[in-house]
Amino acid sequence: MISKPFQDIFSEEKKEKIQKKIPSKKIIIDHREKNSLVPTKLMEKGLEIEFQQLKVADYVLDDVAIERKTFSDLISSMINKRIFSQLQELKQYPNPLLIIEGYNNEINSGMNINAVRSFILSIALRYKIPIIFTEDSSETADYLEILSRKKPKEVSLNINKKSLTKNQELQFILESFKRIGPKTARKILEEFKTLKNIGNSSEKELEKILGKKAEDFFKILNREYKK
Repeated sequence: MISKPFQDIFSEEKKEKIQKKIPSKKIIIDHREKNSLVPTKLMEKGLEIEFQQLKVADYVLDDVAIERKTFSDLISSMINKRIFSQLQELKQYPNPLLIIEGYNNEINSGMNINAVRSFILSIALRYKIPIIFTEDSSETADYLEILSRKKPKEVSLNINKKSLTKNQELQFILESFKRIGPKTARKILEEFKTLKNIGNSSEKELEKILGKKAEDFFKILNREYKK
């Protein structure tokens, strides 16, 4: 009996057909990532992206939040200890992920590599955040493309930096409104004191602080939630 040749079900042609059947989700990208090549690579793949000012993470796809760091970014954030707060904030999402880009290319850059490895181990063990090492922006985009085609899950929109004071919690709620920045949010709170008072206020009362913005703000306050 003549055996048939083994069929590669994961050939490039077949993988492309499979991917076309699965619609991709929009990838939300922090506006500071415009300086990297990853968004360009994602657009070249035909994926839908949107830049926003994210308080946490560099990329968000439903319930997955990704912090992307080049090797030099990683070293810098280790030295100034910024990464500890970033990782803690990242864990607010159900599925946090850390991507370290260009690790193998920079591994002999003069840094004590055992110190780096020790730090990477502490991230995995202490923070329990999965880590992916990519060669460059193209490979990072490949991983994001795969994530964009996974089945979506609903996640809270209210992800924010941790350790807020009681006043900051109130200010954060107001800043989520369209065209309301930190300065305006504080002015509203100084005037009305509580969120309840703001909700019970008239459009005319809001105009004293918000001016022309009052109309939109008032409409959102009184908008009915519809399924």
